[in-house]
Amino acid sequence: MTIDWVSWIGLAIRWLHVITGIAWIGASFYFVWLDNNLRKGPHSQPGEAGDLWAVHGGGFYHNKKYLVAPDDLPEHLHWFKYEAYFTWISGFLLLGVVYYYGATLYLIDPLKADLSQIEAIVIGLGSLVASWLIYDALCRSPLGRHHRLLGVIWFALLTAAAYGLDQVFSGRGAYIHVGAMIGTAMVANVFFIIIPNQKKVVAAMLRGDQPDPALGIAAKQRSLHNNYMTLPVLFIMVSNHYPMTFSNPYGWAVLAGISLSGIIIRHFFNLRHHGKTHGGLIALAVAIFVLTMIFAADMQHRAQAALKPDGAISYADVEPIISRHCTSCHAAQPSHEFFEITPADVMLETKAQLEQHAARVRAQAVEADIMPLGNETGMTPAERARLGAYLDQLRDQKSAP
Repeated sequence: MTIDWVSWIGLAIRWLHVITGIAWIGASFYFVWLDNNLRKGPHSQPGEAGDLWAVHGGGFYHNKKYLVAPDDLPEHLHWFKYEAYFTWISGFLLLGVVYYYGATLYLIDPLKADLSQIEAIVIGLGSLVASWLIYDALCRSPLGRHHRLLGVIWFALLTAAAYGLDQVFSGRGAYIHVGAMIGTAMVANVFFIIIPNQKKVVAAMLRGDQPDPALGIAAKQRSLHNNYMTLPVLFIMVSNHYPMTFSNPYGWAVLAGISLSGIIIRHFFNLRHHGKTHGGLIALAVAIFVLTMIFAADMQHRAQAALKPDGAISYADVEPIISRHCTSCHAAQPSHEFFEITPADVMLETKAQLEQHAARVRAQAVEADIMPLGNETGMTPAERARLGAYLDQLRDQKSAP
């Protein structure tokens, strides 16, 4: 019996990442919703921001928020922090197992940059550190008092980072590092700002001092930032299932468009929970998503059409491409060091096998560039176009009367 330890460890870490991520995102969404729904009533006391009655699961709940802090510290006080910490830790471990350990498969694209594994890892880790330092500096600068302008600049910087990373990493590797950059800024907000400020408030109360209101304001600002950054991160987490996004010639722009639609959706719900209705925001988010979809499809089509060869293509023309780039993995006995059995039970050693799996090959090696993994064999756009032309011929022949 043999155990694929890397795959099982990856599964365990990914599962932990999903579990803790749900807990963190759920708490974030709930508390922003709660803060937006607090209302002052006739029984509100001085120093209270408002309260909220709710019913859930057959029980009634009464939530109250203080402008700064209550007069007396309760005996039991719950801290929301470990959800964030373990989400980042598990995500970083997953980044290491999949993208750093398997850099040649998932991170490095030799047609973009001839990086060594160490060089790729250094660039990846450097992007995470830089994201927090730059974001935190923006928040601490005078710009931090102008929330919308700060958001626009941070969004522009992340888009620029997506473009830069896409020049040196595979599309999938670039996407996941933008997500890791955002996630690092989010958890650093919790670790360096939100929790320390809350601890300072508690410490002041234990000393009998009046807590500084600025501490709570700063913590709330970073918490709200996290709320808006959540949906772009969630999209990036699932984007590896949709290679038409990250393998696009303008994948960085596709990421920006879909992320922007998510930010607008989050803003709509934050306003709605605050008692304000802006139905036009949903229409705007949908419009941006649809325009991004059309743009992505058009750019992909243009890139493929520009390289499409003239004339008929025979199997003899594509067999060398298949042999060089595919059959080390997709064979009855794979020769690739990472695979002991044929991935997805797809073998491509014969013309009949290629015809059998033509649709899957076209989807992953022509319309997208996720095969071969990490483009470790250096499959060129011209080779993809030639293979695509042959597969199109097969499709047309089958559909002909």
